[in-house]
Amino acid sequence: MSADIHIRKEGRAGRITLTRPKALNALSYDMATAIEAALDDWRDQDDVALILIDATGDKAFCAGGDIQQLYDTGRAGDYDFGRRFWADEYRLNAKIAHYPKPYVALMQGFVMGGGVGISCHGSHRVTCESTQIAMPECGIGLVPDVGGSLILARAPGRLGEYLGTTGSRMGPDDAIHAGFADTYVPELKWPTLTAALVETGDPAVIAVHAETPAPGALRALSPRIDRHFGGETLHDILNALRAEDCDFARDTLKLLSRNSPLSMACAIEMIHRLRGPAADITRALGLEYRFTYRAMEQGDFLEGIRAAIIDKDRKPNWKHGLDSLPGIAVAQMLQPLGKNALTLEETGT
Repeated sequence: MSADIHIRKEGRAGRITLTRPKALNALSYDMATAIEAALDDWRDQDDVALILIDATGDKAFCAGGDIQQLYDTGRAGDYDFGRRFWADEYRLNAKIAHYPKPYVALMQGFVMGGGVGISCHGSHRVTCESTQIAMPECGIGLVPDVGGSLILARAPGRLGEYLGTTGSRMGPDDAIHAGFADTYVPELKWPTLTAALVETGDPAVIAVHAETPAPGALRALSPRIDRHFGGETLHDILNALRAEDCDFARDTLKLLSRNSPLSMACAIEMIHRLRGPAADITRALGLEYRFTYRAMEQGDFLEGIRAAIIDKDRKPNWKHGLDSLPGIAVAQMLQPLGKNALTLEETGT
């Protein structure tokens, strides 16, 4: 087993602990496959009543996927590794969403990108004082993925478009309001809660420890978000924000100006397509994969990683400007993949 993850059975629980706090518990390919293997093993074991996933360190549950290898292989012209990584990661996300046993996630600190994928599709999602959940992928030339697009589409009003394009962070109350979490339990209570979950195998003990978090910002901002993010396209949203001279509009425009226009426009389109009762995790992951499959070769992903992670100059040279993005570009990134479409079947590789 990887030194970056600790998988074991304790009492009535199958336990998964991410153990690379110096890397903010970034999810590697090996960690993802280890989690999936454990879930497969425990699915039919009667002595495992629930799954409990947590992480060591104070700063992060999981700040995202480990993208260094994705960048290195993509720069070398090898797009197949990234495509296989995303397909296998998405299969794990779907398994978590459909898992037949309670899946409890304790989410402290940063929970972003791939971290959302291994926690926020669980049946019981617990926050604490330090929780900061976000989908910041548009800042590196991706779109909200790992099934996050579905959670965004189900968020109240137009919060999904706002959170998906700006990458804004959610504290515990905001995360619960937006549908990324269920419960707030102060972190001092986590050892007692963990012991109770392990002993009983019953997620009902979470409610005994739950409290009401301090109010977040999103509930008060929602009317303004709904008014400005109600348009059909990124261009519509930009026009609405530019038409109002206020701090919210100025601050939001500043956030949007940093991110990939192609990614933001595709994120908006994806959220719109997934809004409604017919959408499910399988459809969301399939739509996300259309983008990520093309992200290195046709999108802004490699440039976004270069600017944010490699050179750290924070000056990405996006393929399109905010006001010069052709509508056809969105259609091209999200068109069906044909024989390369995501199947959520194990590849054996």
